[in-house]
Amino acid sequence: MSALIIGLTGGIASGKTAATQAFQNRGAFVADADVAARLAVAPGSTGLAEVVEAFGAGALADDGSLDRAAMRRRIFDDPPARHRLEAIIHPRVRALLQSECEQATSPYAVAAIPLLTEGGRAAYPWLQRVLVIDVPRELQLARLLARDGIDAALAERMVAAQATREARLAIADDVIVNDGTLEALDAAVGALDVQYRGMAAAGVQASPGRRPLDR
Repeated sequence: MSALIIGLTGGIASGKTAATQAFQNRGAFVADADVAARLAVAPGSTGLAEVVEAFGAGALADDGSLDRAAMRRRIFDDPPARHRLEAIIHPRVRALLQSECEQATSPYAVAAIPLLTEGGRAAYPWLQRVLVIDVPRELQLARLLARDGIDAALAERMVAAQATREARLAIADDVIVNDGTLEALDAAVGALDVQYRGMAAAGVQASPGRRPLDR
C-alpha cells in the first residue's frame, strides 16, 4: 500500500497530463478521475442504474451506455439536474480513486483530479498533499487556443467556468509553475518525486507546508 497519496490538479491547458505522465515515467501509480468517472457509470453499474432512475431511459445511448452528449445538453442550463447527476457520480469517483491509490504498490500514489478545487479539498480527506500545476492566465489562454483551435471568446469562457487560479493555489501544498518547456516541467516533477519518496519512506503524511517550485 502507498504510504503517501498526492492529489494533482490544475486548470485547463495547465499541463496536468504531461505532469502525470512524468510521474508515471518515474514509477508512481496514477489514478485518473476522468477514467474513474467513466467506470462509475459503466454499463451494468449501480451508478448507471441510478442515473436512469433519476433521468429516465433518455439518458442512455442505443448501446445501453450513458449518452454523455445528451446528458451534457440536459444539465447545461439546469443546475438542480447537474447537482443531481453529480451527487450520483462524484461519490463513486472519490471512492474509486481512494481504493486504487490505497492499493497501489508504489511508494506514493498520485490522484489526478481536474476539479479538485471545485469539489473542495475537504471532500478528499484521504489526500495527504495537493500538488497544483499552475500557469499564468495569459499563457493558459494561448495554450488553449493553440491546442483546441477555438476562438478567444470561447477560451475565455472555458477558463472562467473553472475555479480561479487563486482558489487552486489556496489549497496547494506544492506548486509547479508550468510556464516553461516540457523539459523544465519534467525536471520539476523529478524534484517532487525525490521529495515524495523521502516523505513516504519516513512515514510523513501530514502536510508540512507549501513548497512552490519555479518550474
